[in-house]
Amino acid sequence: MNDLGAVRDVDTVVIGAGQAGLSAGYFLRRTGMRPGTDFVVLDHSPGAGGAWQFRWPSLTYGKAHRVHELPGMPLGDADPDRPSAEVVGEYFARYERAFDLRVRRPVDVTAVREGTGDRLLVETDAGVWSARTLINATGTWDRPFLPYYPGQETFLGRQLHTADYRGSAEFAGKHVLVVGGGTSAVQLLMELAEVARTTWLTRRPPVFRSTPFTEEWGRSAVALVEERVRRGLPPQSVVSVTGLAATDAIRAAQERGILRPEPVFDRITPHGVAWADGRTLDADVILWATGFRAALDHLAPLKLREPGGGVRLDGTRVAKDPRIHLVGYGPSASTIGANRAGRSAVREVRGYLADADRTAEPTSERSLERVH
Repeated sequence: MNDLGAVRDVDTVVIGAGQAGLSAGYFLRRTGMRPGTDFVVLDHSPGAGGAWQFRWPSLTYGKAHRVHELPGMPLGDADPDRPSAEVVGEYFARYERAFDLRVRRPVDVTAVREGTGDRLLVETDAGVWSARTLINATGTWDRPFLPYYPGQETFLGRQLHTADYRGSAEFAGKHVLVVGGGTSAVQLLMELAEVARTTWLTRRPPVFRSTPFTEEWGRSAVALVEERVRRGLPPQSVVSVTGLAATDAIRAAQERGILRPEPVFDRITPHGVAWADGRTLDADVILWATGFRAALDHLAPLKLREPGGGVRLDGTRVAKDPRIHLVGYGPSASTIGANRAGRSAVREVRGYLADADRTAEPTSERSLERVH
């Protein structure tokens, strides 16, 4: 643990300043809690923008999934041809200033442990905070998922994850295998096909929806993801439930033969991949569009995971520990879901603090005044 001075006491620590973390900060402030005094927002990124600031430059705002506005401030008109990293980064920075959220960055949270007096110790490279409650909004960007296949270490070409992708130019003239059945895989296939030969490989056939994504369908899809979280299983992405939207651009790519998936291989060879039936395919690059996992390693000392491998939630509250809320996790991993989760988590955090103060010794006058 890095000792950089006295432990700082706050009511709430928010870890992460992406959509969910900023939403939580906004609602905490609306309840009268003071940023920097009653709560603190810690973010390990170099600047504002959450995971968006790391997206590849060619992912323009017009190509990105719809970015829902943060509570209390419209995004306004944005140039669809500008990189989404710039548009969202600037918007988040304006938001932090407008609501005086005083995000501390870059701060790496190394561990959250049990403290004394029913408090949590949040250990970071910038010191230690002692908190009565915790809102974790760390998302998934820091944990790209790379599946293992036999022979993977023998491949002589290049392997990279979508988190490391920066543009198509460096792959010109190469044969790129894109592995994964989600939205990122589709976006990158359409982009790479302009300069390279591509092959799309998926574990299961992707489903393209030609019917509109109605609000009712969205709610039912989120409910399926939420059910897994309620059972303590690792969350699946909402896209895995909803399928892929068949936009005009996707239909055009399908007609050109770009989006024709093949079953994923069984092993990797020095020069490509191979299937159990003896078929082989040479390749220069394997691009893993295989998604991400929740970045929760810093919470490991609290032993929150269930036997199923996930963290069981009741709404946003961790079932094993009512002091802790996960936002931007599972059903709230979308931008609109993150906003709602931030509001819900803050409502429960305030309720927990009020209940704790009511049962505390009479000397807790300062806390009581803050709540009431």
